[in-house]
Amino acid sequence: MIRLKDTRHPNTSGFLGSAIRIAEYYGFTPIDKLQRVRLQAPSSKREPEMSFARRDERSLMLSAKLCISAARNQNDVLLIWRLNKNAARDRSNIPCHTIELHIVGAPHAMAEALLIVVADAIAADAGISRRVLSINSIGSVDSSNRFVRDIGTFLRKHIDSISPTLRPRAATDPLGTLTQLFERGHPATPRAPQSMEYLTEDERKRFWDLLEYLEVFGVPYELSPSVLGSRDFWAHTLFEMASVDEETGSRIPFASGGRYDPLASRFAARETPAVVVSIACELRGKTRVKPAVRMAPSLYFAHLGMEARRKALSVLETLRHAGIPVHQSLMYERLGEQMEHAKKTSVSHLLLMGHKEAMEGTVLVREVATNSQEAVALTELPGYLRRYKSIAATSLV
Repeated sequence: MIRLKDTRHPNTSGFLGSAIRIAEYYGFTPIDKLQRVRLQAPSSKREPEMSFARRDERSLMLSAKLCISAARNQNDVLLIWRLNKNAARDRSNIPCHTIELHIVGAPHAMAEALLIVVADAIAADAGISRRVLSINSIGSVDSSNRFVRDIGTFLRKHIDSISPTLRPRAATDPLGTLTQLFERGHPATPRAPQSMEYLTEDERKRFWDLLEYLEVFGVPYELSPSVLGSRDFWAHTLFEMASVDEETGSRIPFASGGRYDPLASRFAARETPAVVVSIACELRGKTRVKPAVRMAPSLYFAHLGMEARRKALSVLETLRHAGIPVHQSLMYERLGEQMEHAKKTSVSHLLLMGHKEAMEGTVLVREVATNSQEAVALTELPGYLRRYKSIAATSLV
């Protein structure tokens, strides 16, 4: 949970308003603006039986259900933000408010990378200077089955040292039990099986793709076997972000998330990829957020090739800091899909980065009406865009 005393915000609404502006810069849409969604209390219909390994999984079930409903009959990838208006409590039993960011329909590692970058930007903008990202992968169902089988063996060996209140769970929910042992600091956990050791080659490559995005962008991270979750909910990537207390040096988790394909597929009744990050803030003072007025961007950023895609997040963050809004579709891999999306935005200029530009540290600025273009160094891009009234007059906020 983000403590307001560690931020520049006097109340919860200040933090949430800033977080929403950053999320919407990257293309996230409020869930209540999407069709086919009615925000209402959970129905009395009995939910499918599930095991929960983490305390936040029950509350995320409702959000997941709403987001999958919003994505039904939608062919595009959806980027959604949602406020959890029901006051929750963090591990210290302190009331908090959460903002959740969901990406539905994107199966590749860029989805997780984008959520992590946006969550990190939200925390940095709030004034959280020291942040730690812990990340793990539990792979697919087959990989996690082998992992959980060995967890069961591990728990049986150490059953006498496990709290009597937790022992019954060890037989029925080994993964949830191990998660509890990590939270309680059980001395045997360093010898517990680690999920990353059970990944297949394809799963390992997918995980390293995500880590490469983070390294190119410059987000520090640590591999942590203690970041776990229910297999009924999660697959592949799980992560947790924490601030560092300046006085004690202790870590205070404020965000968590990962890929919840199993749960999304269950609600959608078909294979559906989805990822989420949930950011918690201390509940204090005003919580109502006034909608921000944003001008429509007249720029569209498109990438071609993996090298350009890896550097795309850095380009967008540079433009965000410069106050220059831009459309993008990082969730699309092919240039044709991006150009089709760009046509719908009616932008006046395209920002194009291919392999050559990524290696040279440049971007092509192309005028849509004439197809004339110029290569501009990334370090000079914000100033270049500001100098041209045809771009700056409609795109700067």
